[in-house]
Amino acid sequence: MHRIAFKMKLFTGCEAEYKRRHDALWPELQQLLKDAGIKEYSIFLDEATNILFGYLTIFDKSALDDLPNAPVMKKWWAYMKDIMETNEDFSPVNIPLQEVFYLP
Repeated sequence: MHRIAFKMKLFTGCEAEYKRRHDALWPELQQLLKDAGIKEYSIFLDEATNILFGYLTIFDKSALDDLPNAPVMKKWWAYMKDIMETNEDFSPVNIPLQEVFYLP
């Protein structure tokens, strides 16, 4: 099992909207993530900095490589672009984090 962590940046004032959109996550996006093998996925907000910390677990990390090509993923990114920092293709600016400690 691989543990993947990353951070993203939410625009100031968009905290409630970000939560609202994720509370109503599209079923087809949920299924895509599950079909990719993601077992756990959490996103936390640092309210002082508006940094989002994401954490997921997956058996095969290479399965994540196909997600950006899925139409529903692209649609989700376009839906989220107005409330968070994104790249030119509307994917979130995503900064991978290196694991430095783990207590199983």
